[in-house]
Amino acid sequence: MHPVAAAVPRLTALAERESVRRVVDAFTAAGHEIALVGGPVRDALLDRPVTDLDLTTSARPDESAAILKPVASAMWDVGRAFGTVAARVAGDSVEVTTYRQDAYTPSSRKPEVVFGDTLDGDLRRRDFTSNAIAVRLPSLAIVDPSDGIAAILDRRLTTPSPAVESFDEDPLRMLRAARFTAQLGFVLDDEGVRAMTALAPRIEVVSAERVREELVKLVSTDRPGHGLELLVDTGLADLVLPELPALRLTSDGEHRHKDVYQHSLQVLQQAIDLEHERFPGAVPDVVLRFAALLHDIGKPSTRRFEQGGVVTFHHHDVVGAKMARKRLKALRFPNAEVDRIAKLIELHQRFFGYGEGAWTDSAVRRYVRDAGDLLPQLHILTRADVTTRNERKARRLAAAYDELEERIERLQEQEELDSIRPDLDGEAIMRELGLRPGPDVGAAYRYLLDVRMEEGPLGEEEAVRRLRAWWEQRQA
Repeated sequence: MHPVAAAVPRLTALAERESVRRVVDAFTAAGHEIALVGGPVRDALLDRPVTDLDLTTSARPDESAAILKPVASAMWDVGRAFGTVAARVAGDSVEVTTYRQDAYTPSSRKPEVVFGDTLDGDLRRRDFTSNAIAVRLPSLAIVDPSDGIAAILDRRLTTPSPAVESFDEDPLRMLRAARFTAQLGFVLDDEGVRAMTALAPRIEVVSAERVREELVKLVSTDRPGHGLELLVDTGLADLVLPELPALRLTSDGEHRHKDVYQHSLQVLQQAIDLEHERFPGAVPDVVLRFAALLHDIGKPSTRRFEQGGVVTFHHHDVVGAKMARKRLKALRFPNAEVDRIAKLIELHQRFFGYGEGAWTDSAVRRYVRDAGDLLPQLHILTRADVTTRNERKARRLAAAYDELEERIERLQEQEELDSIRPDLDGEAIMRELGLRPGPDVGAAYRYLLDVRMEEGPLGEEEAVRRLRAWWEQRQA
């Protein structure tokens, strides 16, 4: 069966969905055109799950709001200035956008919104032909002015207008191209690749927040590698995430070493696969994924060639964490996410000494305490960081980490490692030593915490004895 014919039942099912039917009835009764557009049509043609209900209409935004109000249980503003009105109808979230024919200026960070009068004109101004297909309702007539269906069948990413014009008008579309190559498994056509390469500097007119949003969407796909490679190959990554192309270290005949760039992409994919395995159905873990992608960005600046052809990257974990923090802040990531990503990067090397000698229980406690609530992500990142082709080495490292996780579980059962505290709290320390709040209390607390880490639970009586002995020695 032809793919379009196969998609007809799926499109019909969408049109007959209670939420869509109510919206269509309301708009047609008011004398306005309405159509399914973009993502839901594309995904129905690809036989992918339809998660968004996007419609477009001839009604202006205020008219759309008035038409939706009687059939909606809730409404909210997602961008009325851009023509979009969102509502909950029959349990579904629905977005209705007025036909647009946007205008752009060379220095614009966002398009100047101009509402249009025709569905054809609205579709021709969209980003990619695969998103420029509509289904008129209730007639189910397919409108495809830019041959988007043919592009979908060929799994090609193409633009309705010449790519150089499209990307110049809205440079964010270049990042969206990378995202769609990853999300849909499409290949950007040669014209699009040339346009991205030529117009990469135009991305600088796009706000950091919008760049961040697209990078997050890209990394949140199941297989982001091809999209990231497109950013690097066209030079766009040099402007939005320069630490990534910098990983393409040049090797020479004397000093052989891994390609850190390809290694990082592989670690990211392995982390995603482990994430799906350990947390099936969970939303993509942005913190884990950016930590995996950026975990080795400290290597170029710490690379040293030692005698015997050995390449070292001492302290690349600490350096990389600082670099990641700086880049993520420039991209306007939330501070909490910046802190967590940087912490994972700083900790990602901690395990790679475990197999060389048994850790004491104290070392295991410190590993857990330092990771805190990031321990599940650190488990995944550490395992994903093994990309060696030496199967014996890979099995040895996997077995060593299996053992470490088992030890952590045993100690957690015995000692509640997630919330390790000294046997005495600050109030007890001040009471026993006759202190007021200040630096001495903090020093005493850290001393008792170190003892707790090294030896496990002491009990209150022994903790008091140790505290007093430490204090007397400190005062001597």
